[in-house]
Amino acid sequence: MKTLADAFEHTLQDIYYAEQQLTKAMPKLQEAANGKKLKDAIGDHLEETRTQVKTLEQVFKSIGKKASGEKCDAIEGLLKETDSIIEEASGTAKNAALVAACQAVEHYEIARYGTLREWAKVLGHDEAHDLLSGILDQEKAANSKLTGLAVSAINEQ
Repeated sequence: MKTLADAFEHTLQDIYYAEQQLTKAMPKLQEAANGKKLKDAIGDHLEETRTQVKTLEQVFKSIGKKASGEKCDAIEGLLKETDSIIEEASGTAKNAALVAACQAVEHYEIARYGTLREWAKVLGHDEAHDLLSGILDQEKAANSKLTGLAVSAINEQ
């Protein structure tokens, strides 16, 4: 990467890969969760994530590039950690640990989408900026929903 445009495209490929991996991992996470509210929250975000993959494809198209992924070590690590929680956690701690794992992913995504959105603006990619802003808002809302679940019920248990 030598230019901001290079960094933008690389990071876009990174998050595209990450979102695709999340669509594969989230059903297992949803299955591991205990309780309807958490299962529903994960399921709702899974559908949103599938839509985000399509939105990212629009972002690629808007900048004249073919959608492609670049292996994302960060998401690989977060998913590995989540798998460990699924295998090791039990009882009342399990949902709290799963929410924490989900929020780690959300925080990563918020950081990436915030950066991408601002780079798109600087690079003059107005359509990409708008599309990325929409995804960023969705990720922030998902994080807020998880916080609400944790504070209102899960952590209390």
